[in-house]
Amino acid sequence: MSMPASTANWHWKNKDVTSWARAWFERELTTISIDGEGSENVSITSVRDVEGDVELGQRKSKLITIYDCKVQLEWSGTASDGTSVSGKLTIPEVSHEITVDRLSDYTYEWSLKTDSSPAVDALYAFAKARIPPALEAKFAEFPVVMIDTHGKDLTISAEPSRTGTPVSTQAVPAPVTNAGTATSAVSKPAPAKKVAVNTSEIIKEAVFMAAADDLYSLLTDESRIPSWTRSGAQSVPQPGSSYSLFEGSVRGKYVSLVPGKEIKQTWSLQSPVWPPGQHEATLTITLNQSSDSTTVIFTLEGVPKGLEDEVGRNLEGYYIHGLKSIGYVQPNVCPSSPPYAACYGLTNGSCREMLRGQPQSSFF
Repeated sequence: MSMPASTANWHWKNKDVTSWARAWFERELTTISIDGEGSENVSITSVRDVEGDVELGQRKSKLITIYDCKVQLEWSGTASDGTSVSGKLTIPEVSHEITVDRLSDYTYEWSLKTDSSPAVDALYAFAKARIPPALEAKFAEFPVVMIDTHGKDLTISAEPSRTGTPVSTQAVPAPVTNAGTATSAVSKPAPAKKVAVNTSEIIKEAVFMAAADDLYSLLTDESRIPSWTRSGAQSVPQPGSSYSLFEGSVRGKYVSLVPGKEIKQTWSLQSPVWPPGQHEATLTITLNQSSDSTTVIFTLEGVPKGLEDEVGRNLEGYYIHGLKSIGYVQPNVCPSSPPYAACYGLTNGSCREMLRGQPQSSFF
């Protein structure tokens, strides 16, 4: 029997739309062309690269865009004296947090290929003033178009299926007892049994600009959890007590708690893709505070084989991005700790270039 649409749409689902997103940026951003006074004009001529992942998620019938991209462009134009001008433009972060949540402003890194002259410099200033608003208008369209294009793949319609097994119209006789009296059969549901499942472990790490005690409170305090989950929660942070996050999509019990240091809890995803029975994973959240930030390590043991990628994306999308969405993010400068010491003080975009090919944390 299929699940009601309201129930099926309750659970976590994700769709990777990175390839579609890159094609969208390449198609839409190159439509930007702006005319100035006289013969001046500037335009985006090509999208050189789009780095990063783009996903559409669904939880409790709500579609959520999850993305963080670095966009590199080529621009060109014609100066007032007829000189052809060209250059490069990099936007280090095009993300849900900037576009939708408006937690910070876009950063633009410009370069000019053409030799300087009064007319060229004037066009360069014109491009810097006029291209960003046009880009930001396109960036605002992006999450809307993503949902319109791919939302139907994650949301189950309430309309009855026309391809299901037809119901027989023949009456089914009621069972008859020895006394010849018709009775209705009443079956008691069998108790749920734990099932043996092949599992693996997922580890996710993030750095937050917050004290460990504050993050511990955000992760366990029933009154504060909704600030980053954007949904109801139940939590009594005591060993043996039950908790519920994301309106019941995640449930479990606290195993042990060390305030400001560690949270250990059983963890079960209430979703059709989770194995039947009472299988549970164990989530250990470790908080390591330094002088200016706290590193949080999410270790989830007992994830059913085959679900590692989906559950890992959910940990990043709903836990890590959820906390970042309320401002608990690293500043836009690389930290001094390895492996970033080589580019300490540089912007994230510059550091990406210096550390290309090396392991990077979710700081980026």
